[in-house]
Amino acid sequence: MLDLVAFRRDLHAHPESGFDLDRTPNLIAAELERAGLEVTRGVGRTGVVATLRRGPDETAIGFRADMDALPIHEMTNLPYRSKTEGKFHGCGHDGHSTMLLGAALALAADTSLDRTVHFVFQPDEENGNGAAAMIADGLFERFPMTAVFGLHNMPGMELGHFATQAGPFCAFEDNFEIRLKGQGGHASMPEKGVDPIVTGSAIVLHLQSIVSRSLPPGEHGVVSVTEFLTDGARNILPSNVTLRGDCRGFSKDVSDNIQRRMRAIVDGVCAAQEVAAEVDYSTSFQPLVNDTRATEVILGAARDVGSVDAEYGRVGFSEDFAEFLAHRPGAFILMGNGLDGSNAMPLHNPSYDFNDDAIRHGIAFWTNLAQRGF
Repeated sequence: MLDLVAFRRDLHAHPESGFDLDRTPNLIAAELERAGLEVTRGVGRTGVVATLRRGPDETAIGFRADMDALPIHEMTNLPYRSKTEGKFHGCGHDGHSTMLLGAALALAADTSLDRTVHFVFQPDEENGNGAAAMIADGLFERFPMTAVFGLHNMPGMELGHFATQAGPFCAFEDNFEIRLKGQGGHASMPEKGVDPIVTGSAIVLHLQSIVSRSLPPGEHGVVSVTEFLTDGARNILPSNVTLRGDCRGFSKDVSDNIQRRMRAIVDGVCAAQEVAAEVDYSTSFQPLVNDTRATEVILGAARDVGSVDAEYGRVGFSEDFAEFLAHRPGAFILMGNGLDGSNAMPLHNPSYDFNDDAIRHGIAFWTNLAQRGF
């Protein structure tokens, strides 16, 4: 029998990121093949889909886990800490993959299951590209499924507790880059140039009015400038300034409103300051919206395992699983990772670690969900 804790820790010690996955999917695929599942490698470049065929395609469902790590230097002293400099399973995808693998192995040994299940192991969740790549590679045509479900660990939530809600659950993520071009010069003679730092600073301040003055009070929105870059120096006024940042919300209307107001603010401030500007605005993650019926199903499976919060509220982080839900009904749920130590550290924190005691809860959840179906 496969030692799942040792398997998870091995994945943790050898993290791979983005689409550059080789060892991780091959280890997972080998165990699935050994258990007799139909395994397809290279879906969406480096994704894996394993099929347990126990019923007609018309009743098949999909379970998804992510495999990729983060570009972070691990700060734990764990015996299985990352052996790859600058890469680290700081979001628990090593645990997600292990739990889904464990569920697939358990269901393969369960002769009572009468439904086909596709186990989807996704690359490049962190950058928001993996789901689209798998879909473009024919995921839903090659592996028909009536619904698709996802699970994510949550540090600081009690072990064995689950949380989700119907409707909007995870935020969209939009990204922007504002490029300003002025006229640089000597710091002692600003009147002879056009200082884009002053213009950029004004834009930063005005962007904060979008949420407070352009969105309805009942709509959630976040606009954050995260980078302010110039080509100036100690005694040199820059000619160029670049502002970059991140926006969050839960509907396309909010996204459209933020983009419209941002462009208007940039145009107005730059016209007043005689600075040229270009704005690039794009969406990295769309909002994740849980199907009502699928949410009832996923909550039922969770109640068989532990405690449940069925009205958890919306969460501000984004999830590439939203792309799957744009093509098939389904739902996404959070599962407690524990309240103490590294298990309670925030996701993406260099001292975080997935809780091995959560593995059995995740497997029980997935196996219950397979029996319930959709």
